[in-house]
Amino acid sequence: MSLTAFLGNKDVKDRFRQEFKMPRLAIKRELLAPPLSKRYTLVGTAFDYLMRFYLKRLNPNAMSSKWVAEYSIISPWSPLMKDVVIDGQTGEIFSHTETELTKKARQIIEHAKTEYSNYLSSGRMTDQLIESTLCLAQLDPIYRAGFVDENLGTVYEEDADDLRNLIAIVKPDLFKAAHLCLLNPTFGKASHLVGGADADLLIDDTIIEIKTTKKLQLQRRNFDQLVAYFVLHEISGIGSLTLKPEISRVAIYFSRHAYIHIIDLEDIIHTETFPNFVTWFIERAKQDQRVT
Repeated sequence: MSLTAFLGNKDVKDRFRQEFKMPRLAIKRELLAPPLSKRYTLVGTAFDYLMRFYLKRLNPNAMSSKWVAEYSIISPWSPLMKDVVIDGQTGEIFSHTETELTKKARQIIEHAKTEYSNYLSSGRMTDQLIESTLCLAQLDPIYRAGFVDENLGTVYEEDADDLRNLIAIVKPDLFKAAHLCLLNPTFGKASHLVGGADADLLIDDTIIEIKTTKKLQLQRRNFDQLVAYFVLHEISGIGSLTLKPEISRVAIYFSRHAYIHIIDLEDIIHTETFPNFVTWFIERAKQDQRVT
């Protein structure tokens, strides 16, 4: 199970609709960076990486976690780790026969780390950095869905051009943190409750998801995802922070329009019913855990 799968259950969708009224997105914005290929998911994931790299340069004190791509070569559930032997008591990996595919994945990650480090030092967004994010994006589905891209390591020029266009229209003032910036944060024990959940960004008091889509629409599943992140935060905090930060807003950054749509939580959270909803959320998630 994952948060996406959990939110896909009919009874869960119905309960979210009952509890939270989705606000309208009535604004119009020009499509500034139209897609240049049909590899929409790949480019979207690659831009998530590129955007986090950019934000780390913009906010040097930003805290980040391990890349999802890295779990493709360290998670015992990854297809690249099918020959792994694990200590039954400690869970420590002590034997693993590395395949050519695993070696390629490791090389992709090591190269990306080098390019990322160079970017943080120089501020130069090179072709190599952009290409490395596309390769990292090919590794994410290996961990998340067990899917291995047969073109692993192949970069298409139009996808790299697409990323250049997307990063060129980012407005830095929208993402300059006053005091707190977390990149790809998780939600502690609450993430495990739903089989894994990680947001794109937390900037000060706002949880932000990046959507690289040509449609400027607030879809119900994306709205529920944002609300669910806030619920997970309420259960056990966010990231590795000892103290739970105050979250008052959630937002979607529509990267192809360079537009961030912000939703004030006070406009959608009903204080009298929300505690019961959180209790229901926990118990409902536990039901899926028992089934799986």
